[in-house]
Formats: sequence, structure tokens, C-alpha cells
Amino acid sequence: MALHFSMFLPTLLGQASPEQQEKWVPRAVNMEIIGTYAQTELGHGTFLRGLETTATYDPNTEEFVLNSPTLTAYKWWPGGLAHTANHCVVVAQLHSKGVNHGVHPFIVQIRDEDTHMPLPGVKVGEIGPKLSFSTANNGFLGFDNFRVPRDSMLMKNAQVLKDGTYVKSRLSKLTYGTMVFIRVMIVTDMAYYLSVGATIAIRYSAVRHQSKPKENEPEPQILDYVTQQHKLFIALASSHAFRVTGQWLWTTFVRVNKALTSGNADTLPELHAVACCLKAVTTRDAASMVEACRMSCGGHGYMTSSYLPILYGITTAACTYEGENTVLLLQTARSLVKAWQKGSKGKPLSPTEAYLMDKSPVPKWENTLDGIIAGFRRVSAGKVQDCVSKIDKLVKMGTSYEDAWNQTSVRLVAASEAHSRAVILATFRAEVSRAAAALSPPLARVLHQLVHLYTVYWALERVGDLLLYTSIAERDVQELQQQYEDLLQKIRPNTVGLVDAFDLRDEILNSTLGAYDGRVYERLMEEALKSPLNAEPVNQSFHKYLKPFMQGKL
Repeated sequence: MALHFSMFLPTLLGQASPEQQEKWVPRAVNMEIIGTYAQTELGHGTFLRGLETTATYDPNTEEFVLNSPTLTAYKWWPGGLAHTANHCVVVAQLHSKGVNHGVHPFIVQIRDEDTHMPLPGVKVGEIGPKLSFSTANNGFLGFDNFRVPRDSMLMKNAQVLKDGTYVKSRLSKLTYGTMVFIRVMIVTDMAYYLSVGATIAIRYSAVRHQSKPKENEPEPQILDYVTQQHKLFIALASSHAFRVTGQWLWTTFVRVNKALTSGNADTLPELHAVACCLKAVTTRDAASMVEACRMSCGGHGYMTSSYLPILYGITTAACTYEGENTVLLLQTARSLVKAWQKGSKGKPLSPTEAYLMDKSPVPKWENTLDGIIAGFRRVSAGKVQDCVSKIDKLVKMGTSYEDAWNQTSVRLVAASEAHSRAVILATFRAEVSRAAAALSPPLARVLHQLVHLYTVYWALERVGDLLLYTSIAERDVQELQQQYEDLLQKIRPNTVGLVDAFDLRDEILNSTLGAYDGRVYERLMEEALKSPLNAEPVNQSFHKYLKPFMQGKL
């Protein structure tokens, strides 16, 4: 049901006219119909203008005729589409009076509501095995001269009149604004997935004892090894960083959407740019950190019953759905380049990009939170300036702007990532500091430690960039390393309590390694005994294959 609630229903609320909402929203809310969102095709995903599905208006019958003119025009990937949904929002190229008006959304019934059989002219099915997400029931969808009524087009932002006249609304950018919604939600999703991974791995690390560093002492918890803390504590801190950033992004989205409904789209580009890079960076970080959680559990983490392999499959999927990460980072980079060019002419910039025009001399490095955040902003601004300089140089040499952009794209992606890091660091620090006043001193102290750990971790991870664009020196890096190791020690006593505070029920974790009672080994054996291969003492394969092989009879 995920796509029904996260895409289908929000699209109706955001893009259907009041009359259409009155007709469809109650049915969707009451689950009288189940819907999904069919945009991505076999041949095109992030590049929406390249979608091939067509919706051609026939004024004689006041209907749209949906077609999949090529194999690559088939919708591919929508969750729940294969066997669950009986309706879907279909994004198609709108043709009327011989003119292509670009992609528009349509609400389309694809299955009979009583028999659930596909309607004539609809070809629908399941796309096959995937790395994970096996329960998502991802499907394909094609149309062969499939007719739908004129009011199937969602007409809040644009309309086609009975005679085929196309009317573009002054609020047409609302269509674009609602597309940002799911990317905003993904940031918070990544916080949740990291909380699950960190809970499982940290609880297991508190139960598991390994090796004898000191001969006359018992085997320590593996959570006491600093290398294990290095693997896991950043996942814990990142979960909080992404949650806080996600809440801030949601507040921004609500404010921008409210302005859009009043016809003001001035803040939409900034929201789009920051949502793109935050989606890309948080999904990539979450996927790599969940995988680190799995590997930190040794061989047991490889067991499906640990849930960590499943969680990795779910998390890494986000790197490509709702916009492939490299493409999204390049979209943010386009905004950053425009901002640099705009700021160079003395024009004001949006709040999240205003730091790009800081022309003050490079200050002395400070190993403080504010100093590190300022350093990341210097890195981002420096990388953007480098990109602009290279593009300008190539263009002056006769290269087309498009080719110059492509030749600079690796740097552009790096600049976009640096911008995202600066945004997350600044937001995490600011929001925790703001909330700390209402918290107990011990809790506020622990949260500040997580902010500090997250900030220093990324400073060490990106020390090469800091050396290029700031005045950081070798002694500063050594001090940061010591700060980081000290923070691991300070956080260690509260680590189990911090993951317990996520309040994730055992039924949700579904993990032999991460259950609250710590019965790791008992649960592993209980799950092993459930295997069908343990149903009989001698498997039939022995008599059919192994015994004849051993006797030389094959």
C-alpha cells in the first residue's frame, strides 16, 4: 500500500481539481480503490520530458486515448501495480489539436473493480525478481488505444476543454512542486532506516563477546572495540542528523507549497535544489552505513534473519528511485552555478545559497563546530567557483555550453555534495541547539555529543577538501582525530540507551540479532530450525544425486 498513500493520494490532493477531489479522494481514503503512481518507463526515468506514453484527446468522444507506442514506453517499476492496484496516476505526453503540451497526470482505472481483471487495452504485470523489496509488487503497464473520459486528466493546474483547447493555469508550477514531495519524505525515511540498522548492530555488539586482548580478563563486548564504535556510532548520529534535517525540509516544503497556491513560485527553485541534493546524499550515506552495520555483525549479519541484508536492499533502492542520485546532484549543481552567476552580479541569493558569495579573506581555522561548518561552506563555494571557471574557460575555447557542462560534471557533482554536507551540518547544529533549551541537561549533552561526532567525522572524511579550500593545518587534523576518539568514549556508555530510545518494537525490527531481550544465539537457532531443509534427517537430494555420485553411478 506504500505507493497508494505516498504518491497516489498526495497527487490527487495536489493536482486534482476540487470536483475531481470530491469524486476520487474519499474513495482513495476509504480504500474503495487502491492506486499507484505510474511515471517511470522502461526507457526513461528521471528525464520526464523523454516519457513516451501518449494521451491524445479525441473531441468527438471527449476522451483521451492512451497508447504505449514503443516497448520502452511501458511504465516500469510502480509499486503495487502488478497485482494490487486497480487505479493509477499515469504521467503521459498530452496531445490535443495536433500539439504536444508536455507531460500531464491522468487518473486511470486499469482493472475491473469486481473481478480485478485488467481492462481491455491494458497490459499489466510484474517486472520480476529484484535485489530486495520483493513485497513491493512492482509492475509494468502498457496501453493499446485505451480510452478514458476527459475528466480523467487531473485539472487543478491545467485543463483541456471539450473542444480540445488547452488551458495552462497560472499555477502550473504546482505540478512541479508536488513532485518534490516524495524527495522531501525520503530524507526522513533514511533517518528511520538508519535507526533500525543502528539498533540491530549496536544491540548485537552489546551481546557479542570476542577475543581476549588481556589474557587474564574475560572476552569483552565487541562494542568496546573502538573500531566497532567507529563503524556504528556515525550511523546513530546520522539518523538524528537526517531526522532533524528532514523535519526542517518538511517545514520548508509546507511554506513553499503554501506560497505556490497563492501564485508565488519564487522559493520553489531553492526547495527543488536542496531537496535534490539532500535526497541524493542521505540515501547514499544511509545505504553505505546500513551495509557497515551489517558487516559489523560478522557472519551473523549475513543471515537474512538478522534483517540487515533486507534492510540494505530496501535502503540502497532509494539511491535510484525518485531520481537517480547523480542526476539529482547535477540538478542541484545547476542551481548553484546559477546562484554564483547571479551573486556575481550583486543580486541577492536564497538563504541556503547566500554563503556562496562570502568574499571575506580565508579566516584562521578553528576546530569548533562553527569553524568546521564555515569550513564546509568554504569548500562548497570554492568547488562551485572552480566549476564556473572551468565551464567559462571551455566555452571561450569554442566548446558548446552543453559539452562544457558534461566535461565539468564530475566536479559539479562534488560541488553539489559539498553544498549538501554544509546544509546538513548547519541544520543539525542549529536545530539541536534550538531544541536543547527544553531538554534535560543530560539529554541535551548527549545530543550535542552526537552533533559534535557527526561534524568531526565528516571533517575527517573530507579533510582533503578542507586542506584545499581552508587554512586547516596538520596539527588541526591531529586535534580533530583526538576529538573524534574522545567523543566515541563519551558516547559509548549511552549507546544502548540511545538505540532503545528509538522505541522500535521487536516485531518491527524482525531481527534475530536486534531483539530487546538480547537472546541472539537462541533466536538464530530457532530460525535455523524453521528451515524446510531441516524437516527431515536425510534430504531427498542424498538418494537422488549424492549417493549415486558417491557410488559412481551418475
